[in-house]
Amino acid sequence: MARPVHAVQLYTLRGSLQEDLGGTLKRVAEIGYEAVELYRIEEYFDAYKSALEETGLRALSAHASLIEGDPRAAIQAAVGLGVRTLIEPRIAVSRWTNRADIEDAAAELSAVADLARPSGVTVGYHNHHEEFAVDIHGTTGLEIFANALSEDVVLEVDTFWAEVGGVSAPALLSRLGDRVKFLHVKDGLCSTNLKSQTALGKGQMPLAAILAAAPNAARIAELDDFSGDMFTAVEESFKFLSEVDR
Repeated sequence: MARPVHAVQLYTLRGSLQEDLGGTLKRVAEIGYEAVELYRIEEYFDAYKSALEETGLRALSAHASLIEGDPRAAIQAAVGLGVRTLIEPRIAVSRWTNRADIEDAAAELSAVADLARPSGVTVGYHNHHEEFAVDIHGTTGLEIFANALSEDVVLEVDTFWAEVGGVSAPALLSRLGDRVKFLHVKDGLCSTNLKSQTALGKGQMPLAAILAAAPNAARIAELDDFSGDMFTAVEESFKFLSEVDR
């Protein structure tokens, strides 16, 4: 079985990215990552295009506001950068309180998938912790949402936020199965205190069980924040993934 893709979500390196996007991607490539997940693809389009060509990094996927933003513009930017999967990073917290609102949100994202499909772009969804605040007859909000989506809309499970939301990430991944194409892999204290996040392997997350539960999903390292040097954490995270997936 081929080793899953190892990538980093560039939001992790947003400070460095704003100062020197090309240099940031060069350092990511030098660490050993083969791919990146982009954000702000319209704003950084030209710089991304040049840096991806220069480094050989693959634009695995990208985050873009597809429901509240302009999905057509995001799809156009994705095509221009060679991005094959566009992921909605967050649907408003207020829409995760009852089945009707959750299913309405799923219908809206499925409609975006209809727009993207002719361009060869797949649409996905990335969770936070609010998707687990509602549990209807033993089914979490995220799973209600997934069941209501078009079949070709994929999931990017943020395993850290699932655990913060009170759900076992390995068990969730097992239930969702092959619908999960991407994992956001994080570590640290299981807390909403973003500064307590750490490099992979340095915190409390059950990472071995998480990765085993989704063996084929792309592993995307991410830190929402960190109290130390972010590039050090990104490099340590790559070493951890390389060891686990070797």
